[in-house]
Amino acid sequence: MRTLCSSTLIGEFFVIGFAALVAMKDPGLSTTAVWTVSGIAMLLCVLLCGMLTRPGGIALGWALQIALIASGLVVPTMYFMGAVFAALWWASVHFGRKVDEAKARFAAQAAEASGSAPADAA
Repeated sequence: MRTLCSSTLIGEFFVIGFAALVAMKDPGLSTTAVWTVSGIAMLLCVLLCGMLTRPGGIALGWALQIALIASGLVVPTMYFMGAVFAALWWASVHFGRKVDEAKARFAAQAAEASGSAPADAA
């Protein structure tokens, strides 16, 4: 799960940076405000990559997805991009868990097979 979710978060990192460049063209927004908010969101993306296996990591990822969709208030294209990344986040969590379960099952089967082979030979 960690690999899929981290890939989604790194993709979001770049999308947030590009959205900040678009938001800078809005005369009602200061460059400092745009880059402060975007920088915090980009930093959160990177930090979440390391927090995915800890309690609350996935929930923080969902909070980031909601914030990304809400950023459509400033850059309307982000409604669409936020929805796309929310769908990618869901898929990363859902299928990542399935992959982790399958890996655990195969590891248990391999351990069971290697543990029973010497007993059969004796």
